[in-house]
Amino acid sequence: MLFIGHYRILPGNRDACIARFKQTGAQPSEGVKLLGRWHSVGSGTGVSITEADDASAMARFELQWNDLMELEVHPAVTDEQLAAALATVKTK
Repeated sequence: MLFIGHYRILPGNRDACIARFKQTGAQPSEGVKLLGRWHSVGSGTGVSITEADDASAMARFELQWNDLMELEVHPAVTDEQLAAALATVKTK
């Protein structure tokens, strides 16, 4: 399953986030594959696309960072998966 993540560094945590990122490389937990991550350095925000078969693996990854930043993670679908779902929707 794919996940879209959004983060925002909480006020006062910039230096702690930099230190942790440099120390760990912000690598995901076991069971989570990082497909891509993009950062807006000036605003302390960013997005990521990850893949995991188990939501608890995503929870472990979030717990590595949620003391320093606000995280929002949502399941995502591809165009093909959305098209299959939309094919079942009755429209007017």
